[in-house]
Amino acid sequence: MDRLLRLFDWLESRWVSAIMRRVVATVLVVIFLAGLAVIELARRGILPQRIGAGVPLSHFRAIELAFYLLLSYEVVGLVFGIARSVSNAAGKQLEIFSLILLRHSFEVFGSVDEPLQWTQVKGHALEMLSDGTGALAIFVVLGLYYRLQRHRAATSDPGDRRTFINAKKVIALILLGLFAAVGGRSILSHLLFRGGYAFFEDFYTLLIFADILIVLLSLRYSSTYHVVFRNSGLAVATVLLRLALTAPAFINALLGLAAAAFALALTVAYNAFTGPVHEEPPTP
Repeated sequence: MDRLLRLFDWLESRWVSAIMRRVVATVLVVIFLAGLAVIELARRGILPQRIGAGVPLSHFRAIELAFYLLLSYEVVGLVFGIARSVSNAAGKQLEIFSLILLRHSFEVFGSVDEPLQWTQVKGHALEMLSDGTGALAIFVVLGLYYRLQRHRAATSDPGDRRTFINAKKVIALILLGLFAAVGGRSILSHLLFRGGYAFFEDFYTLLIFADILIVLLSLRYSSTYHVVFRNSGLAVATVLLRLALTAPAFINALLGLAAAAFALALTVAYNAFTGPVHEEPPTP
């Protein structure tokens, strides 16, 4: 157990460091520019036929790739955040979903010819507007959600707090391993079969089980109704996001916004009806 906890602390310290952020940003820029260059070479017929046959011809596909990698980076940050704060981790899930909606707005362009013409995209304009507006609405609700957060410890006993945090670190490590497995399967599916794979759908399904596991673990340290209800309610928000990922246009944005509004309302009620409790100290 001690080795697992040290591994988590080591990985987290490296991941949240300023150096890692700069490295990730540089890699994303390089991949985005390289994607644009490869697509341009394919459009001009310069690439070998075997390679060029698998390269998309729309420059907007490079934007999709960049967003996909950015979302993967944010997912790892979400996993690390689970060990620190259940409420902040729920907010991170909503952040990632809003970015997924923005990515959907660019997917329309990836299937049309360049230069863009209104006649090619007019049938999808309302879908793009729905995704963009939904992402913006979630962004606004999240601002209120984070502002209202009051981080409270589930128990006043320092030893119990440390044990609960350590249990969440182990859960986060398991999620990291599953994230790598699901991501690897997604890459292989694309490379070998030229088909998509429901990466984010599967990952949000895993998050539902992780949320419920944390709710059950929290009962060891506090069976207070308001704590159990808050944590269980945040799991419901995750379920709504999971449904939104496979919902059709318009419905997906509404479900995502409903999940954000539900989390916000849950926070307001929790703050209003929760008596004085011990503030959760910063985790070293």
